[in-house]
Amino acid sequence: MEYWKRIPDQEAVREGAMLAYAALRRHVQERPKETCVGLTLAAAGIFFWKYGSDIRHRYFAWVNNRFNDLKHKEYEDFKRKVFSCLMDLTSHDPKLKEEKTLRILEIGAGVGANFDFYPNNTRLIVADPNPYFEKYFYENKAKFPNIKIETIIVAKGEEIDMVKSNSVDVVVTTLVLCSVTDIPKVISQIKRVLVPGGKYIFVEHVKDWNRKDHRLRRFVQSLLTVTGFWPFFFDGCHLNRNPLPDIDAVGFSNVSSKQDYAPMPAWWMMVAQPHMRGVATK
Repeated sequence: MEYWKRIPDQEAVREGAMLAYAALRRHVQERPKETCVGLTLAAAGIFFWKYGSDIRHRYFAWVNNRFNDLKHKEYEDFKRKVFSCLMDLTSHDPKLKEEKTLRILEIGAGVGANFDFYPNNTRLIVADPNPYFEKYFYENKAKFPNIKIETIIVAKGEEIDMVKSNSVDVVVTTLVLCSVTDIPKVISQIKRVLVPGGKYIFVEHVKDWNRKDHRLRRFVQSLLTVTGFWPFFFDGCHLNRNPLPDIDAVGFSNVSSKQDYAPMPAWWMMVAQPHMRGVATK
């Protein structure tokens, strides 16, 4: 009870508040410029604390759509090579097999940049945590009436428990594992939902593996990531990751992958030029 007795009475609290107010008012009068800068920074901090993630999601969706509109042919051809295996696959689902089509789950589908690579009548399940891709996704989807959307899930790759185990023929990720929170969990989910013999197709940018010739790029990749600059502007993207060990470790029956330098559409994107692409079989 002694502790409660030490609480100041209302008069003391009022007096302290008045003194603090007077000191603040005097500071504002004596240093108006500094006060204005301080209040502006504080307001900006509060704004970005509350709305920053939302703004980045909107910005990232818009940027992705702009790049998709440009369609860098050399980079598209680079990706197309790994998607060529789709032409030789048949579905585990008897009905889809009869229709000569596949059920594909794409994690991080974004604006639908991979529509070009999917076979006719593909049954597509989409998972992406950014709801602001929706508008651009459907605008792009209108150009591909041969693709049928089965389900759209607004969720991270780690959180696709609603997709049934052993239910999809192919899982696709392109430029996605750089920004997920838990790579091993995402890969485990991918293996879980694939049918036996199903394929996981991946195209991901990675940390440069050439320590001798590209030490500077490796340093810049780490610097931009560790400082938070690149993840902030590109919605959580990390330049210094290599998810291949996690893909190898999850227990696929076979993993075929290749490291290569991708043709990039702009000079400033050369920092993300080191890529790995491949196919893992459950």
